Amino acid sequence: MNPDISSPSAAAPARKKRRANAQFMLAHPAHWIAQGFGSGLSPIMPGTAGTLFAWLSYVVLSARWPHVFTAANWLAIIVAGFVIGIWACHRTGRALNSPDDGSMVWDEIIAFWLVLVLVTPASTKVQFAAFVVFRFFDMVKPPPIAWFDRRFKGGFGVMWDDIVAAFYTLLVFAFWRVYA
Repeated sequence: MNPDISSPSAAAPARKKRRANAQFMLAHPAHWIAQGFGSGLSPIMPGTAGTLFAWLSYVVLSARWPHVFTAANWLAIIVAGFVIGIWACHRTGRALNSPDDGSMVWDEIIAFWLVLVLVTPASTKVQFAAFVVFRFFDMVKPPPIAWFDRRFKGGFGVMWDDIVAAFYTLLVFAFWRVYA
């Protein structure tokens, strides 16, 4: 059966995925946020680079301004960052023609900040363990993370599956603290 050439799907060619680079990132504030202030442009494992950026920024900001970056303020930043991330990741994904592009790491940043604020105070060794466990859940996407990843699209979907990975990470740490 031949497709009707006059049908809209046959007439409209598929848009090609746009390449994320510094010029693209700096073209709009949403791109700058979604791409983790440049950490998502890493050619090797951008999600891991974004999570490392989250860790470094959390430690530096909390140490430099402890009276400003309290646990309560971090939670407010995380909630606001989640909402802003929905917008930024949706707009950036649409501009890249890649709804969950690997260069968008704001979801990792917000989710890992959540992990850090809830496991702190913690030694560097414990924070590193949280980093490894979080990256495991974010990359492997065990159920229901993969289900959320498939079902929820756009900016909310990009942001939500990492929040679930953060929840799994926190669950592991809760069990570890109770049974260790």
